[in-house]
Amino acid sequence: MKETVSQMRQVEEIMEKKCITGHIYDIQGYSVHDGPGIRTTVYTKGCPLRCLWCHSPESQTFTDELSYMPLRCVGIDKCGLCLKACPEEAITEAEPEESLQNPGELITKVRIDRERCTNCLACAKACPAKSLMPSGYDITVEEALRRVLLDKPFFGEDGGITISGGEPLSQFDFTYELARRSKEEGITVCLDTTGYCDGELIDRIIPVTDLFLYDIKEMDSRKSEHFTGVKNELILENAVRIARGGGRLQIRIPTIPKLNGDLENIRRTAEFVRTLGDAVDLVQVLPYHRMGIPKYERIARKYPLPNIDPPSDEYMEERLQIFRELDIPVQLH
Repeated sequence: MKETVSQMRQVEEIMEKKCITGHIYDIQGYSVHDGPGIRTTVYTKGCPLRCLWCHSPESQTFTDELSYMPLRCVGIDKCGLCLKACPEEAITEAEPEESLQNPGELITKVRIDRERCTNCLACAKACPAKSLMPSGYDITVEEALRRVLLDKPFFGEDGGITISGGEPLSQFDFTYELARRSKEEGITVCLDTTGYCDGELIDRIIPVTDLFLYDIKEMDSRKSEHFTGVKNELILENAVRIARGGGRLQIRIPTIPKLNGDLENIRRTAEFVRTLGDAVDLVQVLPYHRMGIPKYERIARKYPLPNIDPPSDEYMEERLQIFRELDIPVQLH
């Protein structure tokens, strides 16, 4: 009888692990910017930070927002299902505009009254063209792993899975189990993290993570809170924790002119990175870009940095040189 109970418990534990669900907003194959080699990146939803330069605003909230891509809308003459589906009458006809597909033809799309919209997402369920979509969806570890395994033949020696976000450690059970199962399948695991989490989670995730893609955004804690919404002490402590715990680090430094891109901050960052020793494989300095602006428009959010321009090559080279002078491996990302 004891053996039967033990066996039943083992089955229950297996079923529990199979049913672990995460909330993500995308899975991207053939990703070459999220760690070494060719990778498949699973983007989890929800982040405790609110970086002013965030280029994935749809990743920030843990709940879904309604995303609208007018380019996909086929027009109310051919569809109009969203108008009928919305219980708040928050979707109405927009002004007719010229069709991009058929120049000279007018098409009437829709507009969304965001103040009336309650994010019930009934319109997204009704939209066959996927012009209206939720900003995330649920997926089990098993489903995510099956998707990753489709790409395994392309990973080669260096590639694998990257679990990104949002902040993947905010959904620890999903992230841990997906990492663990991936390693069981012989797939290397990168974890793209802000480092803003309980240190105990860092200790638990190190054994199933081959490389941490680790953001260090600002060394001054007061400025960090202003730029990202959180102080930086925990982030810096966890970087040290990874280094001392045998983890590997690839440090990433988003560099935004007029904010955290000043030479003093870059120099202090370089000096901190040097204290992490051989645990750091590489530092990547990321120049600010504005490619995320359309994503803000899709979810009707105001872009926080309308007056910041991307830095020049000379600006970035001056910052790269600081790391070279300290013999820290660095590249422009």
